[in-house]
Amino acid sequence: MNKQLSKNGQDSCIPLVREIAERHASRQGPLLPILHSVQDELGYIPNVAVPVIAEVLNLSRAEIHGVITFYHFFRDAPPGKQTLYLCRAEACQAMGARKLEEYAKEKLGVDFHETTSDGRFSLEPVYCLGNCACSPAVMIDDFVYGRVTPERFDSLIDED
Repeated sequence: MNKQLSKNGQDSCIPLVREIAERHASRQGPLLPILHSVQDELGYIPNVAVPVIAEVLNLSRAEIHGVITFYHFFRDAPPGKQTLYLCRAEACQAMGARKLEEYAKEKLGVDFHETTSDGRFSLEPVYCLGNCACSPAVMIDDFVYGRVTPERFDSLIDED
């Protein structure tokens, strides 16, 4: 569903977070399914979700926060309109992915796990896109692009 929340609207998600947490609470090892479900619904895990989940599972806020920050998949801020994944696997590295990574970070003005100031792109690392024969590879949302040079990167982000 991906309901984007403004910073001011975070409190409005508390009932949804509680419902998700209670729905999964009886499962064995419920924390990760809860976090995935919250992120699926909201696009990220807002800070106000942490005490709700902690209460439902009878865990400390620190335990919940520790899991969120340990797994890079989880976001604690709203994602950009599009997610740009840069492959960091060996085949892509051998074909210039590090140079492309440096270029992309500079061009977008962000590091991995950050979102551009205009909210357009979130930059994420990925460790194989299955496009090794066409390295280096980039994925924008659900579409994979191969043989991406800095020039091609520019054209991809300009057209999306």
